[in-house]
Amino acid sequence: MYSMQEIKAHYLFGDEDAETLKSLLSIAQANRELMIEDFYDYLLGIPETAAFLQDDTVLQRLKLSHGGWFVNLFRGVYDNQYLHDLQRVGHVHVKIGLNAHFVNAAMQKVRRFAVGMIRENFPDRDERRKKTEAVEKILDINLDIMTASYIEEELKKVFISKRLESLLVRATERFTYGLNLVLVLALVGVSLSVVGLFFWEIFHVFRGSVEKGILSALGTLLILWMMIELMDNEIKTLKGGRFNIQVFIGVVIIAIIREILISTLRHDPLETQVFLAGTLMVLGVVYYLVARSQQISPIR
Repeated sequence: MYSMQEIKAHYLFGDEDAETLKSLLSIAQANRELMIEDFYDYLLGIPETAAFLQDDTVLQRLKLSHGGWFVNLFRGVYDNQYLHDLQRVGHVHVKIGLNAHFVNAAMQKVRRFAVGMIRENFPDRDERRKKTEAVEKILDINLDIMTASYIEEELKKVFISKRLESLLVRATERFTYGLNLVLVLALVGVSLSVVGLFFWEIFHVFRGSVEKGILSALGTLLILWMMIELMDNEIKTLKGGRFNIQVFIGVVIIAIIREILISTLRHDPLETQVFLAGTLMVLGVVYYLVARSQQISPIR
């Protein structure tokens, strides 16, 4: 934010302008009440601004405040304290939810009143022009500072919102990444268990249950194969790859195939085996449709 000295320099507002405005102080004080009534008649005539002026206590306090602001336009003192006071006014407008459009619209009402006040009191054209130019400058400076305060407040809201959003996204990403790591570790543990199960079933082969041992070991190998696919998919996800639902459907298919093998060894009822075969066929169709939608090859 610029200092008041810099702002005045940008508007070519010098000591002569300050003295010119100061010469209007007595006239401004004499017209203070008239300006307030004219100003608030205007505001009360707009539904959006009238909504802020329904409480009589608030209305009287605002009239007193705006009357003081109007007179201060002509005191000839425009330092950094004057700047801070105007910034505070802008911040208050933002906090109560007053649209900046109405601040600009209200300022033109003050401008017209001040110019009319000069016209009525100074018949000399050159003198009138000089005083009007000084009033135009100080009103433009006031509007500039208030508008800048609006922008500053809005940027703070956006910045805080964006910062919180960014923190939330980063925290969620880290949490999800952590869950994926846990899932990979769990898959490693399950895979080790499957390897143990495979050797246990091979042990059955040497105990004489050759058919049962071989079929069970084959089903376990299928599950181990799919565990490798799951871990590979999770590792790709951790590296930023796309989640592949097809792999998970494949796991269910392999589990059903293994269940069919075991069901055959147990000599389960025909209805059970038909149900498993039907489930496998449905899953096969789903797997095919997902593979087509993702435009990738089936399980390698």
